[in-house]
Amino acid sequence: MTGTLNITTNTFVHVARPARGVDTTLLLLHGTGGDERDLLPLGEQLLPGAALLSPRGQVSERGMPRFFRRHAEGVLDLEDLAVRTTELATWLPLALDTHALPTRRVIAAGFSNGANIAASQLLRGLPGLHGAVLLSPMLPFEPEVLPALQGVRVFIGAGRHDPLVPVAQVERLAALLQQAGAEVTLHWTLGGHGITPEEFQAARDWVSTWTD
Repeated sequence: MTGTLNITTNTFVHVARPARGVDTTLLLLHGTGGDERDLLPLGEQLLPGAALLSPRGQVSERGMPRFFRRHAEGVLDLEDLAVRTTELATWLPLALDTHALPTRRVIAAGFSNGANIAASQLLRGLPGLHGAVLLSPMLPFEPEVLPALQGVRVFIGAGRHDPLVPVAQVERLAALLQQAGAEVTLHWTLGGHGITPEEFQAARDWVSTWTD
C-alpha cells in the first residue's frame, strides 16, 4: 500500500498513510472545526516516518466537525462523550487492520476536542492506545474507578493563559492519569488555547525519546 487513502469505512471518514520505516501509528484527532486532513502536517513532523491515521469527528456543531457533543463552551455532553469514545476505540483496531498499519505502538495526538476524546479513551481504560500527545486538553470527566494505565505514556501541552481551560483542570487531568499508572509529562507554556512552536518542539522531543 502506497500513497494516501481518503475513504469512508466503519463510520469514520478518515485518511490513512502507511509507515515509512517507523513501527508506530499516530492517531491524529483534530480540534473543533478541523477535519481528517487538519493535523496531517503536525503528524508528519511529530514523528517522521510513522503511519498516520486521521479520522473526522462525526458530530457537527454549526457545521464544524467535532468528536462529541457539548451543551456549551466547557460543558460537555457526558452521555454522548461516552458513546463516541467507545465508537472511536472500537473503530481503531479495525482501521489499523484494514490499512495494515503498525499496532506495536499506537500514539494518539490530539488538539483540544481531539485531545479530550483521547483523554476520555485513556480514563475509561479502553484498549488501543500505548500513549498520547494531548495538546490544550481539558479534564473530560472524573472516572468513578481509575483504569490501569501502567506502561502508557502521556505528554500534555497546555498554556497557562488558556481562556477555555483553567490550569487546575489540566493539573487534575495529569494527576488522574498518573494515579492510574501512566507516565505523564506536563509541559506548560505562556500561551493560550493553541499549539506554540515551543510546545510542539517539546512534544516532538518527547516522542523521539520514547521511540528510540
